[in-house]
Amino acid sequence: MMKLTFLLLAALLGLAAAHVAMPHHPLSDAAIDHLNSQKSTWKAGRNFAPDISMKYIKRLLGARRGPKPKELELPKLKMTEKHLQAGSIPKEFDARKQWPNCPTINEIRDQGSCGSCWAFGAVEAMSDRICVASKGRVQAHLSAQDLLTCCYSCGDGCDGGWPSEAWQYWTRYGIVTGGNFNTSQGCLDYTIAPCEHHTTGDRQPCGGEEGDTPRCARKCQKNSINYRKDRHFGKSHYQVEGVENIQRELMTNGPLEVDFDVYADFPNYKSGVYQYLSGEYMGGHAVRLLGWGEENGTPYWLIANSWNSDWGDKGFFKIRRGTNECGIEGDVVGGLPKL
Repeated sequence: MMKLTFLLLAALLGLAAAHVAMPHHPLSDAAIDHLNSQKSTWKAGRNFAPDISMKYIKRLLGARRGPKPKELELPKLKMTEKHLQAGSIPKEFDARKQWPNCPTINEIRDQGSCGSCWAFGAVEAMSDRICVASKGRVQAHLSAQDLLTCCYSCGDGCDGGWPSEAWQYWTRYGIVTGGNFNTSQGCLDYTIAPCEHHTTGDRQPCGGEEGDTPRCARKCQKNSINYRKDRHFGKSHYQVEGVENIQRELMTNGPLEVDFDVYADFPNYKSGVYQYLSGEYMGGHAVRLLGWGEENGTPYWLIANSWNSDWGDKGFFKIRRGTNECGIEGDVVGGLPKL
């Protein structure tokens, strides 16, 4: 009985330790100073105006987390001869350097005032993988708009969705090409305007009114492009488990979509290797995994966010690798394109 009581107490203490209260408003200068005073592996800075509501930031976190319905579960990736031929796992890997002829890998998109991260992480990685698989011959910038608005089984559009279902949708129905807001690139541009996380800049301020998910069009913005013929399909989709398997899959077939738990300190990330310090849980966020490395002795994953290039380290961030920091290694999804 005493042993059981001790175990329960230890579990409760561990749970309490996992959620450290932040003594200041998360976006205040005092909060940023507090985070930096802890001399952790990362530095905080101003990414959002201090008067932006935390409700708005939670709106950006649209990745569904937790147990999936059975129909959304993906098969687990099995290592192939191609994975093994990639050789030993290097200490550092950066997809941007590995495939310089694939411009989408370097791109940072902007999801605007919409919880569409699940769709962005998917189409970004799919675009990269089409280029990698075709050795640069096919440069397809897949449309976040098409996936966000037309995949009804993925979830609720701007109110969140399942990354795994996005990859299943790609293999079943295909996704057309499309550019960022107002670019007239491909079939369907993203119609939600980008926004400025800082107080000054050339974009509209972030934190405005929450908008509804745009309607599914299934028709291209240009009459010269046929919607049905423009669709790009995946031939497989799967989940990747285990750090080494994630690394081998990434270095073999290109970037992956991952999601993780976001706490109130993360929006202030500026540089270094992120690990949770303090603040309440805010939601799940889907992003694109590009590589790995080590900084000042701390192993990390290299990630591309979708909050534009003004956020964080020019739109990118690093997060601690090998400890499943904030669940980053627990839901890794990918697939291969049909060329």
